[in-house]
Amino acid sequence: MDNQIRIDELKFDEKGLIPAVVIEAGTHKLLMVAWMNRESLEKSVKTGLACFWSRSRQKLWTKGETSGHFQHIVSITADCDSDTLQIIVKKDGPACHTGNESCFFKPLWESEELTDFSLEDLMEIIKDRKVNPKEGSYTSYLFEKGADKICKKIGEESTEVIIAATQQDKKETVYEISDLAYHVMVLMLEMGISLEEVRDELASRHVIDKKVKQEHMTS
Repeated sequence: MDNQIRIDELKFDEKGLIPAVVIEAGTHKLLMVAWMNRESLEKSVKTGLACFWSRSRQKLWTKGETSGHFQHIVSITADCDSDTLQIIVKKDGPACHTGNESCFFKPLWESEELTDFSLEDLMEIIKDRKVNPKEGSYTSYLFEKGADKICKKIGEESTEVIIAATQQDKKETVYEISDLAYHVMVLMLEMGISLEEVRDELASRHVIDKKVKQEHMTS
């Protein structure tokens, strides 16, 4: 790994602590901010489970040791000054003790011009139309008609993507790909497929491809 840093090179504060920003793998959603000392960091690296230092209890605590909501570490990265850590994790449950997925759920201010959009947000909107059908909603209509209708629309949108791409019309291709992606997501919810499952499948292919590249480079 290029530019890999050692624990000895990290800058702990006068109390021997370093802030750790915890982010969810895949979604890159900010989950929580906690503190680590050298011992908790070494334990995290050794076990693969996020372990922090509790300033209130003055002791180590492994996230999930009482709730079962463990955080499995994907990577730990130091910032440019080596005084803050970014920890990417796959979590077994909510990150917050309140039961919320993230500790950050209290809005303070929001721009009227700029938006923060994610596929997870869109999935939640589509899911709501399935769970709480709304009159006049196209999404609710698709769920009412079922998988056959949804698949037919996916076929139609796929054709539209091909036509736009064949004509080298980038703007129209983006538009049609967006339509296709939306209908695929509707099908996913109809079949009980999550974004995480698709993300994990793609990630597994990346690992295989990475191994093939490594073998090719050493052969």
